[in-house]
Amino acid sequence: MAEYEHLSVERTEGVARIVMDRPATNNAMDRAMASELRTATANVVDGDARCVVLTGSGDVFNTGADLSVLDGAASDARTLRKIASSLHRAIENLVNARKPVVTGVNGVAAGGGFGLALSGDLVVVADDARFEFAYPRVGLTGDGGSTFFLPRLVGLRRAKEIALLDEPIDADAAVEMGLATEATAALDERVAELAADLADGPTRAYGATKRLLTESAGRGLSTQMAAEVDAITWATRSADYERGLAAFFGGDDPAFEGR
Repeated sequence: MAEYEHLSVERTEGVARIVMDRPATNNAMDRAMASELRTATANVVDGDARCVVLTGSGDVFNTGADLSVLDGAASDARTLRKIASSLHRAIENLVNARKPVVTGVNGVAAGGGFGLALSGDLVVVADDARFEFAYPRVGLTGDGGSTFFLPRLVGLRRAKEIALLDEPIDADAAVEMGLATEATAALDERVAELAADLADGPTRAYGATKRLLTESAGRGLSTQMAAEVDAITWATRSADYERGLAAFFGGDDPAFEGR
């Protein structure tokens, strides 16, 4: 198992849990942490875990790039490119994972952490957490997939409002807008419950459904329905389909194995 300086990875009962842990910087990312996040996400999505959880340590989820490593000049472009490139690969790993991903937003998600939080299939937020776009405060533009996720989740008009006005979004507002799935006072317990349920499900079908939903925005109806036919016929070749159909007619628990 890989060893990390700024992350921890736990695997239990089909769930891989990544915890971002750089408390001295409020879980902000330097090049090393972003690189570790890229590696860790690649390892867990390619491994045998049937659900992935991403959260932060303490009372902060992730506050984006570590501004203390920057000088406030054009010379920062190389550093930002390195951090963003690793972060973006990590987000792609999560979004494209052939298994469910749950982000547990335990506190502030700002800057690159904002996009990272939105990369989950289910986004569960602590009731005292908040989202912050944050980039205008330092004269920068959005990254971390935020300019991709926002208009798709909340619509273009609201996305521009969030990005340009840069007002903090509390947990309840995030749920109302569609940025988050639910808010809870018992984050760890709720995330663990959801992850366990998903890890017991038909993993291959979940993965194919994720892909259909993600790619639908770039397709017309006929193309999307053709992709649905391909996916559902492919799913009939899985052991989980055989178990699921037998359980449906037998009145039993299908006991999916993710195969």
